[in-house]
Amino acid sequence: MEPLQLLERYYGYSSFRPGQETIIRKILAGHNTFAVMPTGGGKSICYQIPALMMEGLTLVVSPLISLMKDQVDHLNQLGIPAAYINSTLSSEEMEQVLRDAARRAYKLLYVAPERLESPRFQSILRGIPLSLVTIDEAHCISQWGHDFRTSYRSLARWIGELPQRPVIAAFTATATREVREDIARLLSFEPEHIFTMGLERKNLSFSVLHGEDTRGFAAGYLKENPGRPGIFYCATRKETERLHQFLTERGFSVGRYHGGLSETERKQAQEDFAFDRVQAIVATNAFGMGIDKSNVRFVIHCQMPRNLESYYQEAGRAGRDGEESECILLFSPSDVQTQKFLIDQSELPPELKAQEHAKLREMYGYAHTQQCLQQTFVRYFGEKMTEPCGKCGNCTDAGERTDVTVEAQKIFSCVRRMRERFGISLTAKVLKGSKSKRVLELGFDSLPTYGLLKEYTEKEITHRIRVLAAEGYLQFTNEEYPVLTLTPDAAAVLKGEKRVLLRVKKRRKQTASIRDDLYERLRSLRKELSEAEQVPPYMIFPDSTLADLTRILPVEPESMRSVRGVGDRKLEKYGTRFLEVIREYAEEKGLSPNHAAKEAAAALDTPAGGKDKEPSHLITWRLWNDGMDLDAIAKERGLSPATLDGHLFRAAGEGYPVDWDRLIPEGQEPLIRQAVEEVGGTRLKPIKETLPDHVSYTAIKAVLAKQSGRGRSWGQKEDEMKSKR
Repeated sequence: MEPLQLLERYYGYSSFRPGQETIIRKILAGHNTFAVMPTGGGKSICYQIPALMMEGLTLVVSPLISLMKDQVDHLNQLGIPAAYINSTLSSEEMEQVLRDAARRAYKLLYVAPERLESPRFQSILRGIPLSLVTIDEAHCISQWGHDFRTSYRSLARWIGELPQRPVIAAFTATATREVREDIARLLSFEPEHIFTMGLERKNLSFSVLHGEDTRGFAAGYLKENPGRPGIFYCATRKETERLHQFLTERGFSVGRYHGGLSETERKQAQEDFAFDRVQAIVATNAFGMGIDKSNVRFVIHCQMPRNLESYYQEAGRAGRDGEESECILLFSPSDVQTQKFLIDQSELPPELKAQEHAKLREMYGYAHTQQCLQQTFVRYFGEKMTEPCGKCGNCTDAGERTDVTVEAQKIFSCVRRMRERFGISLTAKVLKGSKSKRVLELGFDSLPTYGLLKEYTEKEITHRIRVLAAEGYLQFTNEEYPVLTLTPDAAAVLKGEKRVLLRVKKRRKQTASIRDDLYERLRSLRKELSEAEQVPPYMIFPDSTLADLTRILPVEPESMRSVRGVGDRKLEKYGTRFLEVIREYAEEKGLSPNHAAKEAAAALDTPAGGKDKEPSHLITWRLWNDGMDLDAIAKERGLSPATLDGHLFRAAGEGYPVDWDRLIPEGQEPLIRQAVEEVGGTRLKPIKETLPDHVSYTAIKAVLAKQSGRGRSWGQKEDEMKSKR
């Protein structure tokens, strides 16, 4: 029977996808074959159909138990005899499977690579005629791959020791040229039998969003996309648990999956997702490789993955059925620190750690590029894509490109005058005109480029440098502490031979975040009133008014009247009920009416009660939140940096959002946390003495405040110092 006839008979398709038939015929002709095919490209058919046509057994080396089970269940459902051997089976069950395999009861047998390291298992397999050995997720073989496994590395030796050498087939969805070459060398694949089947996923739309509130975004997305199955990926177990709890408390049907759960819990989570008992699953990257669910409509990464291989493979689990699906990366600068920390804490040898740091920089570049995101992936994996995809976030961004050549020249000139020997953080400080100890020690305050971009915050300058690097004007050295260097394109810009056009987003004022628990109480009250009056909830108050009520926290009718959407009639009709809920909440949280009035004044940018001045620490917080840095605020208000630190930490302690990344320079938080652990307390001087000189007291206090929620105590301490003075 021909391959196409088997495809129709068992799988119900009348034609192969591009490349499938070519690969199948190579395997049937006895050639060792290696294929890189995108997730959803039909890799399994490429070895399952040859397995049906060959005489002996096909052994499939697979990395995940869930992958084996899903594949075997699917094959048996199609009428293709298959089995697996893994740790979920008892010794007796394993023996029975092997006996059945010896008498040719199966066409395919799935095993984990670790199983092949057992001398007894190897001995048993030698007595079973193998026609084909398939290595799935073959990137695990290469030490340069993003999921290297030592057990995979020994496959070549095991295959070479077999009495009769079977045909070898290897498949993966993601592999750079370096990884492909490593796999080909280890398993002796000839160039003419290596296939790369186009990595572009035309049904996927990619986008990167900066500065989103992860939990709010996730809840909003589920609300706007009811019934659409999807995955929320988180970087850690802790983040997974937090997001899962947040979403379930708000009534969304979501499961959770990570390595800290029991095997029973993980299995149940997979099953619930596969059978659509939950709409979405919140998971670490331990989830997904073996999930044969074709209708995943979205994959949202709540934190940035470590490298592009991992991201493209995980995002590629969306839309395996070919239908339009969405892949979103929610980027935050703190994600980089998390991934750096995980790399540094790993047991990888130094050269592989350096490789992982380089891959992390590529991932960072993806998050900042203004080029087509699909093209960025394809180019990274060594292929070409002639036209932009036309559907990713960058392709559909309607914003006009702005000529930022002069600004770019200032940045490039600064890098050159710093002799291309320093990193992004220090470069941003020089351009900002910072008076940090490190800048002054090196004499960079005397450079002509010092303070050339003083109208911007350091965070904004850092972002612009990252974008210019992603666009190919700057690059980072491949070192533990990478430094900025200029590319030929940057040199052309400095000479006036080339212009720099970028999409520049407008700077916008940040608003205080809502109190979600109070918001839900107000929603419940609104629903109760709407049902009693038989009117839609929005006719009581719109969502925006409820959100402002949680931010402003009015406890008196006069302050509630100042909230958007609250007129005299609605205040008279509904004010008493809503104020009762808000007062009860304020009492539970220990917020006095005076505090609530100050919060209202700060949020409305007016004096509390129309008479008292805005609290000093909230003036500092508001200026900071508007984008000013501490140096600029110090000049405007005539206050010392230490006083301003105290203001921000006090505001944080009172629940006001503080962007810690602006206070903690890139790469310093892990160092400070380690110093805190070594000192065994929170006294600043001993912590400072264990750290490099360039780590400031401000950064130390910010880490402590962020870590333990002590913003208010720092502010109180500052007030005490002022009173003593």
